[in-house]
This record gives sequence, structure tokens and C-alpha cells, in this order.
Amino acid sequence: MSAIENRAAANIAVVGRIYEAFGRGDIDFILGQIADECAWESWLDNHGQKAGLPPMQPRHGRAGVAEFFAYVATMEIQDLQVLDMLASDRQVVVEVQISIAMPDGGSVTDEELHLYSLDDEGRITRMRHYVDTAKQIKAYGLG
Repeated sequence: MSAIENRAAANIAVVGRIYEAFGRGDIDFILGQIADECAWESWLDNHGQKAGLPPMQPRHGRAGVAEFFAYVATMEIQDLQVLDMLASDRQVVVEVQISIAMPDGGSVTDEELHLYSLDDEGRITRMRHYVDTAKQIKAYGLG
């Protein structure tokens, strides 16, 4: 294997362990994988952020990521399936299917892509959810 292929495989392993930790509720493990300056949901222009979708708000560093997971804890995740992971030496894309009941009674079933960027130490430096923002906005009663 080339160095790039080795790095891609290592990145998939890191992100895979994050989903395993999420499944067992081990948020402390996840936070340990986050780089100090992580940009979580940092977008140039995002319709979901403009509409005020709570999980799509920009957050920074471990404290911001902890805030994201504190919000997620208010939801009921009825189903989360990782369908596939694709990686390069710098990024991992995770294809998921998810069904969520929101705290206010709304719900959504969606297919999402989660994009992670990793540094040379295998820490998450950026994360973005690619979702059907129109569906999410409707589910949250924001539009």
C-alpha cells in the first residue's frame, strides 16, 4: 500500500471508532478525537444555518463539539445506519441513513453525508453534515 492508501485506511479507522463510540454513548471518546481548533459545521453559505437548524449551527473546538452532542442528546435517534465510508489521505465521507424524533415533536428520516477532515495525528479538524435542508427545516417547523 502507498502512504496515501495507508493514511486513508487509518482515517477510516478513526472515523469508524467515532461512530462505534456514538452507538454506545461514549461522547468523551469522541471529544478525544477532536482537534483543538476543530471547525464543526463551518460553512461559507448554508441554507440550514440561515434557517436556524439547531444541529447545523457552527461550533468550534472540543467545547463546541460537546455542545453539539448535548443538543443531539435531546433527540431520539430511532435509527442510524452507516452505509459506507470513503476516504483520502485528508478526509472521510460517511454515508448514513438516519431517523430522528426532535424534542419538539417533529421527526425526519433522511440520507446524509458526513464529511470529516483529519490532521496528521488523525484528529478531526472539520466536520460537515450534508443533508436535505428543506426536509430538515420543515421537520423543525422553521419554514
